[in-house]
Amino acid sequence: MTPEIEIYDTTLRDGTQGHGISFSVADKLRIAERLDAFGVHYVEGGWPGSNPKDIEFFAEAKHRTFRNARLAAFGSTRRKDTAAAADDQVQLLIDAGTPVVTIFGKTSLLHVREVLQTTPDQNLDMIADTVRFLKQHGRFVVYDAEHAFDGFKEDAEYAASTLGAAEDAGADIVTLCDTNGGSLPGEIAAITRAARGILRVRLGIHTHDDIGLGVANALAALEAGATHVQGTINGFGERTGNCNITTVIPILHFKLKKGSVPQESLARLTELSQFVDETANLRPNPRLPWVGAAAFSHKGGTHVNAVQKALGSYEHVDPASVGNTRHVLISDLAGRSNIVMKARELGFDLSTETAHLKTMLERIKEMEHRGYEFEAADGSLALLIRRVLSHEPPPFTVEAYHVSMRSEGASSVCEATVKVKVGNDRAHTVADGDGPVNALDAALRSALVTLYPQLEAVRLTDYKVRIIDSTSGTAATTRVLIQSSDGVSEWGTIGVNENIIEASLQALVDSLECALIKSASGLGAR
Repeated sequence: MTPEIEIYDTTLRDGTQGHGISFSVADKLRIAERLDAFGVHYVEGGWPGSNPKDIEFFAEAKHRTFRNARLAAFGSTRRKDTAAAADDQVQLLIDAGTPVVTIFGKTSLLHVREVLQTTPDQNLDMIADTVRFLKQHGRFVVYDAEHAFDGFKEDAEYAASTLGAAEDAGADIVTLCDTNGGSLPGEIAAITRAARGILRVRLGIHTHDDIGLGVANALAALEAGATHVQGTINGFGERTGNCNITTVIPILHFKLKKGSVPQESLARLTELSQFVDETANLRPNPRLPWVGAAAFSHKGGTHVNAVQKALGSYEHVDPASVGNTRHVLISDLAGRSNIVMKARELGFDLSTETAHLKTMLERIKEMEHRGYEFEAADGSLALLIRRVLSHEPPPFTVEAYHVSMRSEGASSVCEATVKVKVGNDRAHTVADGDGPVNALDAALRSALVTLYPQLEAVRLTDYKVRIIDSTSGTAATTRVLIQSSDGVSEWGTIGVNENIIEASLQALVDSLECALIKSASGLGAR
C-alpha cells in the first residue's frame, strides 16, 4: 500500500555530518536494519564518492535483505565539464548497487555562478544529464534541489526551470531543500505550493533546524502538497541539525491523521530513538518531544493532581503509544498527588489518606531546600519513603571512614578505611582506588560483601558532581548523583554535603541499601 507520506531517513549520511557524530560501518549496518524493521521507506546509506567507509558500507549492504526500506546512495550532479557517463563520482553511485540514487543539484543562481562557476544553462544540462544517465541504469532517482527556497526567493523562474529539468529527465521524486535552514513556515508553504503547481512527480521536503523550525517547516511543506519528507533520527545533522523524524512521524499519525510508517511501529519509536543515540555513544536528550525522558514528566503539584484524575488533562497522547512512559517528579514544587503517584510508581501502596504523607512531603521539601534533587535519584527517594513508613533499622550503618593519599614513585594512590556495623557484627576494611570515591566504594563493598554476597553484582554506572552554591567558594555545597546497576535493573541515588567525600558516601550507602532491598534474600543475609 502506498503511504500518504513517505519517510526518507538520512541519519547515516546527513546525520553523520553533525558535531560529535561518527558511525563505523558495523554501526551503519545495524542502524539501517533497525530503520528497515521500523518501516521507513528509504534509508540513505551515505555518499560513496566522499569516503572509503561509505564505499565499504554499500559493499556490505549488498549482502543484506531490506524488507521495507529501499537503500539509497547519495551524490551530486556531474561536474560541469564532464559527461555523466565519464564522471567518476556518478559511476560510484552506480557501483554502490542500490535501487535508489539521490543526487543534489543547484537551484540558486548565486550558487550556480559563484560556487559552480558555470552558466545557468550548463547547470540545467548537468541536472538533466545526470538524472537521465541514472535512469538509463535502472535507478529510482530522487533529485534534491539544494537551496531551493533561497533559489526561488532570488529568481523563481530559474529555480522552477531546474526542477523541470530534473522531472523531464525522469526523476521520480523532486525534493525541495531548505539547505541553510533559515526559511520561515509561510515561505516554505508558498514555495512548495508553487512547485506543486508545476510538477507532476512526487514532491519532497528536506529541512534544517538552524532557526529552530526544521520540523515546523517540514510540516508546512507537507500541508502545502509535499508527500515525501527527509530527516534524521533525533535531529542529527550539520550545524544545529536536520528535521527530526522522530517528531514528524507521530505528528503525522496522531495530529494530521496521515499514514506513513506502519501503525504498529509507533510503539517502538522511543526504543529506536534510544538505540541510535546509544550507537552514536550519546546520552539521550531528555527534552526531545515524544521520545525524551521528560516528554511525559509531571512536576508541579497542580499538574500531577489533574493527571491523577484525568490523564488527558496534561498529556496530549498516551505515552505508551510511542513507547514512552509517564514520570512523576518529586521536588519542592510537589504536592500530595506527586508523592502518591510517585510512590505507586516505585511500588508503594499509598493514597492521599495514608498516614505520614504530610511528613514525607515536608521532609522532601526540606531536603530539596538543602540541595537534594530527587528527579534523578529514585533510589534515594524510595528509601526516604520507606524510612517514613517503616521504622525498621537499616541493613547496615557506616560508623567511621577515613580517606588518605599516599605516594608510590611518580604516582599517587588513594586509600580508604571503612568501619561498618551489620546487626551485632562489625567489619573494618581498607582498600585502594584510582581516586578517593573509587577507594571508598571499594572499601565499603569489601566490608559488606561477605555478609551480603549479592552486592558483588552491583556496579556504579555513572557518577556526577555539581557545585550548588559556587559563590561560597571552597565551602560550597556539593551534590553527588550516582547511577548503579545489578545487571537487571538500574537506580539513582544522591548525597549532598559541603564535603564531596561525605556527599559521595551518602550516595554510595543509599545505592547499596537499595540493592539489598531489591534483593529478596538481602535483608535475611545478616
